[in-house]
Amino acid sequence: MTTRGEPAAVAERDPDGIEAIEDWAVGYVRRHPLAALATVGEQFVLGMRTIAYFFVDLCTGRFQWQEFVRQGAFMASTAVLPTILVALPISVTLSVQFALMAGQVGATSLAGAASGLAVVRQGASLVAALLMASAVGSAMTADLGSRTMREETAAMEVMGISVIRRLVVPRFAAAIMISFALTGVVCFVGFFASYMFNVYFQNGAPGSFVATFASFATPADLILALVKAVIFGAIVTVVSAQKGLSTKGGPTGVANSVNAAVVEAILVLMIVNVGISQLAVILSPRTGL
Repeated sequence: MTTRGEPAAVAERDPDGIEAIEDWAVGYVRRHPLAALATVGEQFVLGMRTIAYFFVDLCTGRFQWQEFVRQGAFMASTAVLPTILVALPISVTLSVQFALMAGQVGATSLAGAASGLAVVRQGASLVAALLMASAVGSAMTADLGSRTMREETAAMEVMGISVIRRLVVPRFAAAIMISFALTGVVCFVGFFASYMFNVYFQNGAPGSFVATFASFATPADLILALVKAVIFGAIVTVVSAQKGLSTKGGPTGVANSVNAAVVEAILVLMIVNVGISQLAVILSPRTGL
């Protein structure tokens, strides 16, 4: 049964419901679009300041060489073995797929060139970037996030020590160096794996594999891969450092920052890779494979 007072009560509750919806909508905008814009702005500012401090410290002799060596050794020990283990199956998969495609169009002799070039032009830099973002970037975010939660970064700022110069710049240089080196390692491992699989499992001719690869590969392919490696290393550092230095909420906040850093870094790397690849095609169009 209903009473006469119920319609009035419902009418009185309606404004509260509208206000709740408005509060939720405003909160959603603040939590997502505005927060995303703020994050992009913070990362842009952090990136510009990191690059500026990097060159200034190198020229003035204030660069933290000890921290750079320590972080470089840590990143190498963290990422080299997983990168090799990931590069092997990816290279074999590319070799299998290109061999099947080459067989369908009657160009079996070009399988070596196709698989080798795919590794050098795209596979090497992407594999290195993904491992940098997942292994190195997560560790960097966890380290800086833990320091932020323990208020070490705040104490450094109080003592007049720049957190960017002391913590971010050495990691920035180390990440670029390791990303550069990992890309070279993946190029070698990928080409070697493609060669071995093509020769010993697909009955390919060793001379044909090497000859076709040498015919189509150019130094510009390796240079482009190494340039992308430098850019990817810088992006991973900036994203991971910003997420770590802006960590809030205790241990849970550190875990959330690590997850956000890995996801955002991989997404940004994929977008940047597409942009660089398309720009390279436009600036230097290829007439061959």
